[in-house]
Amino acid sequence: MIRRTLLGGCIAASTACGSVLPANDSTSTGPAPSSWTQFHGPSSYGDAGAGTLPTKWSDDDYAWKVQLNARHVGSPVVAGNQVFLLDTAVNPSDQSMTMDLVSIDVSTGKVLWRRSHAFEEAHRHSRNTAASSTPVVHEGHVYFVYGDANHAELLAYNVNGEAVWSRDLGTWSGVHGFGASPVVIDSQLLLFNDQQSSRLEAWQTPGKSSMLAFDPKTGKTIWETPVTSTRPSYGVPTTDGQQLIGASTGDGIFGLDPETGKMLWSLKVFNKRVCSSPLVVGDLAIGTCGSGGGGNYLSAVRIPKSASEQPEEAFRITTAAPYVPTPAVKGNLMFLVSDSGIATCIDWTQDGKKVWSKRLGGNFGASPIIVGDQLLAISLDGTAHVLSASDSATQAGKFDLGGPVGATPAFTGGHLFLRINDQLCCLKTKEAGGQE
Repeated sequence: MIRRTLLGGCIAASTACGSVLPANDSTSTGPAPSSWTQFHGPSSYGDAGAGTLPTKWSDDDYAWKVQLNARHVGSPVVAGNQVFLLDTAVNPSDQSMTMDLVSIDVSTGKVLWRRSHAFEEAHRHSRNTAASSTPVVHEGHVYFVYGDANHAELLAYNVNGEAVWSRDLGTWSGVHGFGASPVVIDSQLLLFNDQQSSRLEAWQTPGKSSMLAFDPKTGKTIWETPVTSTRPSYGVPTTDGQQLIGASTGDGIFGLDPETGKMLWSLKVFNKRVCSSPLVVGDLAIGTCGSGGGGNYLSAVRIPKSASEQPEEAFRITTAAPYVPTPAVKGNLMFLVSDSGIATCIDWTQDGKKVWSKRLGGNFGASPIIVGDQLLAISLDGTAHVLSASDSATQAGKFDLGGPVGATPAFTGGHLFLRINDQLCCLKTKEAGGQE
């Protein structure tokens, strides 16, 4: 069985809203996760487990703030007493740019170390940023990837800031800019290196796309599987416990053999760009696609149990479906936040039946997360919405965070980490039992 390997013994999402356990950790019955070591947290569900968010907070409530060099959409991750994220820096003497991996102390906000790498600026969409990738932490090591005008590079450091290895992945093509993030599944470091081959600018050359598996200790390639190139898809791969699951414009939702990388099946359900990460719930693989012009939809594909079975679309949601934000999952409920500011709760066990829908307003890029029984969704302009993560559309709070937010928050150990404008902010919350 394949299992996500997360530092600190993290488990899958809570099942307080239903009796169905997540397929990618179907035997977990332990305590709530203690770390947030990858994009969108444990199992990609965005569910931090136990915790309590205030319904409103102000600038004075943060335990600490760290001034970064720029606003970026790459999300923070947390392992032990360290927060890791990507930032950029500009040398004032010659305006040269670097891509920086930054380690910050959870307790104090002190920058423990910063490691810089030469970065050549490239064209990208106005909502994207240079530091758009989210690191992943595994067994005392931090892995991250970035793409610039020259190449894409995958790097490994230990948590003390010592370089372990790096891999030059060659040129990268995409008119919206880079945005992939690595993940560790069953001791393999995976990267979906999806590139542009259609709708290119005159100066661009078609890219070659693949799913890549690396040895986390050495950086050696275990396998590489070519996939269909169209427009870059940025979703982080996941697993159903038997197969690796990916989502892209070119191949739709697909499954790979984790040992060899062989594509076992695919169902081409998408006709637009895929930015969100795929999710596995029960025997369903769920992904979304969309565009700035609309036409977004969610597709749920039933995963084949054997080579003799074919994948089939179980249901599709075409109203208020997200394009960029990845849905959050708690038990049988899935919470969608559309880019145009409509929150929807569906029951994925009942063919995506709508439980409730609520217009929040604004535009969204960050993915929603769940803390205890609360859902946190933050718009691009920094308006925070705290809602009930239940079958009731109760909104407990709505307030301004004081700056734009494009990165998905992280929550662990009673601390909420928010990337607001060009700062990382830490809010120390009350524990579920009421302790500070």
